[in-house]
Amino acid sequence: MSEITYQYIRDYLMAIEPDDNMIIRKIRNEALNNNVPIIKSEVKNLLRFLLATKRPSRILEIGTAVGYSSIIMSDFITTNGKIITIERSEDMIKNAKENIKKAQKEHIITLLEGDAGNILSTLEDEFDVIFMDAAKGQYLTFLPECLRLLKTGGLLICDNVLQNGTVAKSRFSVPRRQRTIHNRMREYLWQLNHNKNLQTSILPIADGVTLSYKK
Repeated sequence: MSEITYQYIRDYLMAIEPDDNMIIRKIRNEALNNNVPIIKSEVKNLLRFLLATKRPSRILEIGTAVGYSSIIMSDFITTNGKIITIERSEDMIKNAKENIKKAQKEHIITLLEGDAGNILSTLEDEFDVIFMDAAKGQYLTFLPECLRLLKTGGLLICDNVLQNGTVAKSRFSVPRRQRTIHNRMREYLWQLNHNKNLQTSILPIADGVTLSYKK
C-alpha cells in the first residue's frame, strides 16, 4: 500500500467528489500522466475548506511544481489578494507559468524562481497562510523563516509529512539512503508539536498533513 489511508476509502471519497473545472482537471491529468507529484484529492479538498473559512489575503507556497495547488488556492483569497509561490526546477517553472496563464491567474500568482532556502530570507511581507510542499528533507531548514513570515493567527500547512508511514517506524526499518530524511522529518514533527507559539494537528490523510496555527 503506497498511502497511509486504505485505498478503498480513498477511491470512495474521490468517487463522490464534485467535478473540478476543466483547467484543474487538465493540469491534474497531465501531471499524473507525467509522474509529476501534485497534492492528492484529500489535501486539495482540505485546502479548499480551510481557505474558504479563513479567506486569506496573502498566501506563500513553497514548492510550486506545475502550479496545480496555487491555482486551486487562488480561488479562495480576498479581492486583490496575492499568492507568492517558489520553485527551483526549470522544467516545473516552465509548466507552471503556462498553467497559470491558461488559468488566467497571472494577476494573483507570482512565481519566484530559485531555491527557497535563498529566497525566503529575502521576503519581508507577512502571510496569512503558508503552504509547504517542497523537498521533505528541507522542511526543518525552512521552518524558522516560515515562522518569521507567518502572521499571528496565520496557518502553516505542510504536506507529505508521514512519508508513506515510514516516519512512524524505527530508522533501522527504512533503507539507509532514506534515513537522513526520516530523521529530519521526525525532528520537524517534534519541533512543530513542541513549539510554544504553535498549535499543531497532524492529520493522517493522503501522505500526512500538518496544520499549525500561530498563536
